Amino acid sequence: MQLQVLNSPFSQEQAELLNRILPTLTDQQKLWLSGYLAASQFSAAPAASQSTGQTLSKDVTILYGSQSGNAKGLANKAAKTLEGNGYLVTLSSMSDFKPNNLKKVQNLLIVVSTHGEGDPPDNAMTFHEFLHSKRAPKLEGLQFSVLSLGDSSYEFFCQTGKQFDSRLEELGGTRLYPRFDCDVDFEEPAAEWLEGVLSSLKDAQGAGAAEVAAAASTLQTAESVFSRTNPFKAEVLDNINLNGRGSNKETHHLELSLEGSGLAFEPGDSLGVYPENDPVLVELLLSELKWSKEDQVTVKQGDVRTLQEALQSFYEITTLTKPLLEKIAQLSTHEELKELVAQGNVKEYITGRDLLDLVRDFGPWGNSAQEFVSVLRKIPVRLYSIASSLAANPDEVHLTIGAVRYEAHGRERKGVASTFVAERLEPGDHVSVFVQQNENFKLPKNPETPIIMVGPGTGVAPFRSFIQEREETGVEGKSWLFFGDQHFVTDFLYQTEMQKWLKNGALTKLDVAFSRDTEEKVYVQHRMLEQSKELFEWLEQGAVVYICGDEKHMAHDVHNTFIEIIAKEGGLSREKAEEYLAELQQQKRYQRDVY
Repeated sequence: MQLQVLNSPFSQEQAELLNRILPTLTDQQKLWLSGYLAASQFSAAPAASQSTGQTLSKDVTILYGSQSGNAKGLANKAAKTLEGNGYLVTLSSMSDFKPNNLKKVQNLLIVVSTHGEGDPPDNAMTFHEFLHSKRAPKLEGLQFSVLSLGDSSYEFFCQTGKQFDSRLEELGGTRLYPRFDCDVDFEEPAAEWLEGVLSSLKDAQGAGAAEVAAAASTLQTAESVFSRTNPFKAEVLDNINLNGRGSNKETHHLELSLEGSGLAFEPGDSLGVYPENDPVLVELLLSELKWSKEDQVTVKQGDVRTLQEALQSFYEITTLTKPLLEKIAQLSTHEELKELVAQGNVKEYITGRDLLDLVRDFGPWGNSAQEFVSVLRKIPVRLYSIASSLAANPDEVHLTIGAVRYEAHGRERKGVASTFVAERLEPGDHVSVFVQQNENFKLPKNPETPIIMVGPGTGVAPFRSFIQEREETGVEGKSWLFFGDQHFVTDFLYQTEMQKWLKNGALTKLDVAFSRDTEEKVYVQHRMLEQSKELFEWLEQGAVVYICGDEKHMAHDVHNTFIEIIAKEGGLSREKAEEYLAELQQQKRYQRDVY
């Protein structure tokens, strides 16, 4: 439909402008615009709440900081729920939000995860720095609430969310609803938080409590057929050890069938895998308990299992956390454990120990099997970078997983998910999975944009996906991969494929570093320094940088190496080089998938 000057109150120029923009708007944008125009009409009249001195607003801004995609997913669902209740929602990642607009916001919801050892996610860093700087505005008119995601096995649990919550209060904001700190099993507390937020908003808007509860439930139900809460049982097609004989490592290439699932993904996304505990460890733990393995326990509402089944496939038994010890101390009669917790110095004890150690040291707690498991948390899902392109491998998804084994306190320890894959998954078996989108790690929209990929060890996984995708779609943009591992002969993962990609042009350049093949250890950052001039040229040409792998050491070393290269080749001070890199990050030209 075209607006005409004759049948509308607009001038010729206004009608032409509207006719150009209206066909480009999505349904959501049209709905928002109509609500905005309607609201502006009412704002001209005396506000119904003038007696309170406040203007009620149905505008809600949701900002998310997300590393792996969990916070983004929850923010999206919260936005849909609020829109379904008539709220005008502005949804944005923190990196895309203009911080100076914060003083215009009346209702703010923050959904943010904590990354690494208490750090903000990459796409929250700039906003986090702004909010904690002297430039942050006073926010007396702001109502806010924070949903914080974290992992209680880390010392700085939900640190970023706690920092946002306290800082917004310091700046004058008022809590619309108290902060919720969610552990790895976050679906139910997140739904409870949204219900609370809606209840607080409805107090001013007059919505019924039943409407609020029904709307909040969509946080859990408004998902695709297969999801985190309803995973797909994927059949194992192949499971191959990529390392050669004599290697110190065991890296598995796992191929799964997605046929019939309807699941789709893009390069850069992750696959969530629900693992099971080592049956040998479960048997050892059961032998230390005073209850039968056949005793019934309720793991969640309506889900009753034997104690053995619960410890095998539902509860986490390999990791101890401070919150867990605090809960156990309340149930236990062991004075030494109570003293350990009371002193507040449990970090040294829990490092490298598991539930079996705890039971052996301080005995089981509780008067029943049900009470014993009541304090345990659910086995955390493991997210793995997808190592294949759906375009190149329809109805399949591939993963690259390094088996984790080590010794601590006189016992061999095993990574739950990695050895579940390495030791117990064979072709024909099934494993529960779901796709986790990761908007922070995506190929550039312009196929001609050069890409630089740094992925030693299993960090190569998403880059296999990237290159397969570019090969399949015929992209001609330049690509450069830095790969490293211990030994050339036994640890050159996907060597044959890389050589093929170099030959057919899907991969432009490849630099490798094998740290144990020379007397002096050589890592990917050393190869980068050797190529510093050309690397900087690629950056100046608009290249996008991708880093995947170990967060504690490799990612930090590579980050500092990029700063060193930029300073040297750009003739900049370190401070200016850091600003250069920060600008790349803001432009989404410096992306990381680190763990």
